[in-house]
Amino acid sequence: MSLTVAPPGSPLFGVHVPQFRTDVATMVERARAAEDAGFDGFWLMDHLATPGAPHVDTLESWTLLTALAGATSRIRLGHLVGCNPFRHPALLAKMAATVDVISGGRLDLGLGWGSVDEELEAFGFGGATRRARAEALDETLQIVELMFSGEPFDHDGRHFRLRGACGLPRPVQARVPVHIGGAGVTLTMPLVARHADWWNCLGSARHRLDELAPLRGRARISAQYAIGLAATSAQRDSVAAEVARRMPPAAWGDPLVGTPDELAAALQAERARGVEMFVLRFSDHGSPETLRLFMHEVAVALGR
Repeated sequence: MSLTVAPPGSPLFGVHVPQFRTDVATMVERARAAEDAGFDGFWLMDHLATPGAPHVDTLESWTLLTALAGATSRIRLGHLVGCNPFRHPALLAKMAATVDVISGGRLDLGLGWGSVDEELEAFGFGGATRRARAEALDETLQIVELMFSGEPFDHDGRHFRLRGACGLPRPVQARVPVHIGGAGVTLTMPLVARHADWWNCLGSARHRLDELAPLRGRARISAQYAIGLAATSAQRDSVAAEVARRMPPAAWGDPLVGTPDELAAALQAERARGVEMFVLRFSDHGSPETLRLFMHEVAVALGR
């Protein structure tokens, strides 16, 4: 991955900050703080309404990503993961190429086939089976690659038909890294093996990482973690309570809570399982103080 400061072979660290109950200025502040602290990536969610809290402000992800691209200079940007049914693949490719140009080649393209059925139904994207949505994502990834080539092309598929389509401008990067998130053996992992540069293991599926990893093909492994960073052992209980309130295990898996030394040991064990990129959602939504503490004490212990 280009434009990172990570030494070769060292782990990569990203911050996941879902953009709900917040505003653009706060998101810009968090992205800049993550960049200043030395994080490699800043990740958004891609929902029209926040799961579990559908009636709160939820900023549209690609529009926000454009603002973050203009407000930062080094950190990579993306979604974990984008919802494929929301956008036609030609439009998606055009948006992605534009953000890559705006950011100077810092986009990571995260995609999934869209598994929140209630949201898809609510906003008029429902009706397709999960298998059909997975098939549509397969076609989307084919079309996106053709659009990124900048050459005219035709596409005849079950879900999309294009004639003489052409994607210009091309992205700045020779290849925009593709991240596919999920843990389904039948529908998702075959897409990872065919298309992905990175397989993003959901926090709720990390206990199955060893079982699923052999199905990923050549994709590198990233994984999502709910993190409670306690500056001292005396703060551990209050931080653990905050994690439990904000990030339930059903969505994020078992959280990692502890002091910098304890978190470094836990993440080192995950690294031994093959994880190369750690995508972290902090219990305090990634305050500048927490981000600095993590990179200066936890990440350094892992080789950064």
